[in-house]
Amino acid sequence: MYRMNRRTLMLLGLGSLSAAAARLSPAFAQSDYPQRPIRLIVPRSAGGVLDVVGRHWANWTTSNLGTVVVENYGGGGGMTGTGIAAHAAADGYTLLLGSTSDLVLNPTLSTVQLYDPVKDFSAISGLAVSVAAIMVHPAVPARNLKELAAYAKANPGKLSYGSAGAGTMSNLCGELFKKLADVPDIVHVPYKGAAGGYNDLIAGTIPIMASNITGTILAMHKAGQIRILAVATDNRLSAAPDIPTAGEAGYPDLIAQLFIGLFAPAGTPQPIIERLAKVTQAAAVTKEFHDNMQSAGFDPVVNFGPERTTKYLGEELIRWTPILKQSGLKPG
Repeated sequence: MYRMNRRTLMLLGLGSLSAAAARLSPAFAQSDYPQRPIRLIVPRSAGGVLDVVGRHWANWTTSNLGTVVVENYGGGGGMTGTGIAAHAAADGYTLLLGSTSDLVLNPTLSTVQLYDPVKDFSAISGLAVSVAAIMVHPAVPARNLKELAAYAKANPGKLSYGSAGAGTMSNLCGELFKKLADVPDIVHVPYKGAAGGYNDLIAGTIPIMASNITGTILAMHKAGQIRILAVATDNRLSAAPDIPTAGEAGYPDLIAQLFIGLFAPAGTPQPIIERLAKVTQAAAVTKEFHDNMQSAGFDPVVNFGPERTTKYLGEELIRWTPILKQSGLKPG
């Protein structure tokens, strides 16, 4: 169970005070927004999947919105940073780079509720989708998921897989594969972020890893340091069309993708939401932003404004809740 430490409580408390102050002041609704730097909270450590997307967005929008300061909060499997954003002032100067993990998975799994993903946030825009995948060390004698399942069944209790942490989309991807392939003996090894898992996978310390696709992962695959067996999505990645989907590999129900979007504390004035959505959607359709996302292993999403983003996450909440309740997984 995730426990709040003293620092987290203080930060949440300060955020709540700031939100209260903003509600009392009309200044936050001024039409000439923004007038000072915008704070973008990324509820993960620097260098991770969310951080890459957040920094691309911050860099691109600087010319339209002015300075955007990225703040990373890596604690609580994303819940600490997301909780801070939820209780920040609703004035457009604190935003959240949220994801399926933070707004669907962790709130469903956790017994400690630092925020309500539906009531505490206003959706601004979708940005990208990060797809999870199953990969192995080159020494593993498997070229596809069916062969990996057969190898696991021939070696019960001897295999393990790594993930970016308990309760993450990568963890869910690994557990779904175990269930669908009927290989429950594969042991889960949670890491504090994917980087440590990459090193152990290359070294052969762990034979299998479930991870969200990034530019680093694709580079390791192309260099032969690891072998990506399949991506857990309906369509092949535009950045790696040679890698089959889980459906093509015989597991059509192995769908695990991380939706990443921009959110503001609930109560943020609608003109500010619309301004941020317009700027973000303008970025999403540019070749530069599109190419940056693809080279980093993401599929950018377009035409995902506030309503569509809200609808999508609502559908994901309905889809994942019964699966998560039955899984026995815990938040990272």
